[in-house]
Amino acid sequence: MILIGLARRGKRPLPLAKLPIILMKKALLIGCLAILSFQANSQTDTTTQNLNEVIIQENRIQIPFSKQSRNISLIDRQQIETTPGRSLQEVLSFVPGVDVRQRGVTGVQADIGIRGGSFEQTLMLLNGIKLSDPQTGHHMMNIPVPLVNIDRIEVLKGPASRIFGQNAYTGAVNVITSLSDKQSLRLQGYGGDFGMKGINLAGSLPVGKYRQNLAVSYDDSNGHQYNSDYQVSNIFYEGGLDLNSKNSIRGMIAYTDRTFGANGFYTSAFPDQWESIQTTLASLSHTFTSGALSLNTRMYGRRNSDEYRLRRNEPQFYQNNHTSDVFALETNGSYKSKLGVTGFGVELRKEQIESNNLGDHERSLTGVFLEQMVNVGEKTDIRAGVYSNYYSEYGWKHFPGLEVGFQATKAIRLYSGIGSSFRIPTYTDLFYVGPTNIGNPDLQPEQARSFEFGGKWSHSNWRGELVYFNRYSESVIEWTRINTVEPWQPQNFNEVTFNGVEASAYYRVNPNGRSVKVKELMFSYNFIDANFTTQEGLESRYALTALRNQVIGGVLVGFGEKVEWNTKMRYVERISLDPYFLLDMRVDYNRMGKLGFFAETSNITNTDYIEAGTVQMPGRWFRAGFMVNLE
Repeated sequence: MILIGLARRGKRPLPLAKLPIILMKKALLIGCLAILSFQANSQTDTTTQNLNEVIIQENRIQIPFSKQSRNISLIDRQQIETTPGRSLQEVLSFVPGVDVRQRGVTGVQADIGIRGGSFEQTLMLLNGIKLSDPQTGHHMMNIPVPLVNIDRIEVLKGPASRIFGQNAYTGAVNVITSLSDKQSLRLQGYGGDFGMKGINLAGSLPVGKYRQNLAVSYDDSNGHQYNSDYQVSNIFYEGGLDLNSKNSIRGMIAYTDRTFGANGFYTSAFPDQWESIQTTLASLSHTFTSGALSLNTRMYGRRNSDEYRLRRNEPQFYQNNHTSDVFALETNGSYKSKLGVTGFGVELRKEQIESNNLGDHERSLTGVFLEQMVNVGEKTDIRAGVYSNYYSEYGWKHFPGLEVGFQATKAIRLYSGIGSSFRIPTYTDLFYVGPTNIGNPDLQPEQARSFEFGGKWSHSNWRGELVYFNRYSESVIEWTRINTVEPWQPQNFNEVTFNGVEASAYYRVNPNGRSVKVKELMFSYNFIDANFTTQEGLESRYALTALRNQVIGGVLVGFGEKVEWNTKMRYVERISLDPYFLLDMRVDYNRMGKLGFFAETSNITNTDYIEAGTVQMPGRWFRAGFMVNLE
């Protein structure tokens, strides 16, 4: 696989005899800190959690991770902190079944797909709040939360419209933050290749019963190639107060500013592309809990401003200015009775945009959720429900779903589910006008019906999962063109079927006194078969870049109680693109102590590859930094 990855675009692969020597040299360079610090003192990693007991943060019925009848990946704080990466995008690239297509280092802009779906078909959430942008799915990762402040990430694979609403077409990613009762301060700084540097600060300062967090970050780089520099700033504040035993409130306000050279992001014809994006998010929620009834009401707003230029220093040549706004009000609840658990919810949502290119538009949505979970005997549980929504342009749509779980033994759980999903076109899909892309106002929403069957195994420190899925899509939206002279334009395609298999195994050791130990071990394989075929002479832009084979592996080794060495590998093969292999490593010293250090290297194999657009990804690159933890 390594040789295949290095052979991209005619490059001769490294001789097999030399490859281990090169990898060994890089590994030894990264591992020097581990060897020097072998005799470290003892301490406890407070980020370690019992993942089986974690409650998955859906908006209504709350179920522990171990009792879920869905294919869900859970990434906790320890995994986030020890993964070789400086961004959420890089962390997600090691999640089975998730296709991360980055444009440049640290994912300054990245598209996220699940189970062969496009970036438009994945729903991003922050503490259950939808981050969908009506302009384009390219803004889905404009998440205004520094990585240091993320508590965990929940990735739900498969149709999630019944749970989260429209746009959760192939899955959903929910980023979770938490409020602490303890005072704390965490500071991280780093520097590396390409003039890269960054600083992250997160603090928790409870005052009486009021809990609050503040996090800020700044990252920039000169870029790994011409016109690929970037500057990213984030500020995030949240607070919460328990009014009494039944009522609590929680508020959040966040802002991100991303400015970057966009060489090859959307077209190779204009290497001087440039973009500047500012996103503001604010929310306020109230939770009422009394006996069997739980009710959460929240309102939130999101504004995204996007300035795009074809020529960075010549805005008069071609410039787009878009400002999109989303306002929403949601009420979600659950009620426990002799019949089981009933979940219910209502959402009101308004989307609007002002744009010199797309025009001025607005649309509204009303959605209703209803679901029921019942236990049949001691081993079987059934969860069924429906999401119905009314869009101002498309009328009523209904999305039912059903999951069945069977606890065969204490260690083995079998599950199966069916569901439907839905996505409406973005304003870019409908109305964009440019030299290389043009919208289609006649587009219809895309819909899909999905089925999956799987099994989970959990014993001692081991977890494993095997799942098969099938997705039958109708009216799929795909950008196409007749030839390289004509612009890309989206069309509806009648039928597309995806079949896939995911197998994964995960190991985590409990804390022990051994001087050398494997703390985590993971391996996964994903295969996806798509029968998407375009008309003869019609070129497809996104569909034929979906994953076909994906292999992910990782091992986290502890030396003493202060040194951790994490090695991650990925093999990625897409339907019509050359495959590639990537190897990353990270070493942490005293990660949980008051003062710690880390060093990490990405793409140790120096692989030549492209993930999105025509952006040539960097070869081998290095960064290192420090961490200060005060409580």
